[in-house]
Amino acid sequence: MYQVVTVHDRVRLPAQNFTMKLAEGLRQILRERYERRIDKEYGIVLGIWDVKPEGDGLVIPSDAAAYYDVTFEALAYLPTVNEIIEAEVAELVEFGAFLQMGSLEGLVHLSQIANDFLTYNKRIPAFVGKESKKSLKKGDHVLAKISTVSLKASLSETKIGLTMRPEGLGKDEWISDREKSGPAPERETKAQKKERKAKEASG
Repeated sequence: MYQVVTVHDRVRLPAQNFTMKLAEGLRQILRERYERRIDKEYGIVLGIWDVKPEGDGLVIPSDAAAYYDVTFEALAYLPTVNEIIEAEVAELVEFGAFLQMGSLEGLVHLSQIANDFLTYNKRIPAFVGKESKKSLKKGDHVLAKISTVSLKASLSETKIGLTMRPEGLGKDEWISDREKSGPAPERETKAQKKERKAKEASG
C-alpha cells in the first residue's frame, strides 16, 4: 500500500551547508537519512518533499552545526498481505520467479505460479505447464498477490512471498484466456456421481 505521510524530525545541518538555501540543505540531509530506507511503521520511504523548518534553529557553540525541527511529506510503500500488485518478471530460478515490485523484489515459489505442474526449461528459459502449456519467462507482466511479508532493516534482507494461483491472477494472457473460456466447470463429487448413476439405472 502506497501512502503519503507527514513526518516530524530534528536535523543537524553542518556548517558547510550554510551556503545553501535552508530548505534545500535540510532536504539533502533528510534524503540521505530516509530514502530507500525501511521504517517499521511506514514501510519503504521512496521520496521526500515540502521540507519546512520550524523556528530559527539552535546553534551549539561547541558543534559547528545548527539544529532544526522540521516537518516534511514522504511517499512510502508498505507491502501488506493479500494486496494485489502489478509486476514484471525480473529473474527465473529453478525454484521460482522473482518479480520486480518497484524498489524491491518478491518471490513466487514454483508451487505458487499456476494451478498446473510446471517444469523449468533452461533453453528458453521459462516455466512451462505440463497440461495447460502456460509459459512464464523474464520480462512478462503479471498480477500477483502478496502472501507473506518480512520487513527487515534493509531492502536486501526484506522478504516478500507472492502467489499467482488464485483466479484473476497471473500473466496477462492467462487472465484473458480465463475470461474468454469462462469459469472452469465444477468437478462432480463421488456422491453426485453415485446419485447420477443410480438415476440413469432406474430411468
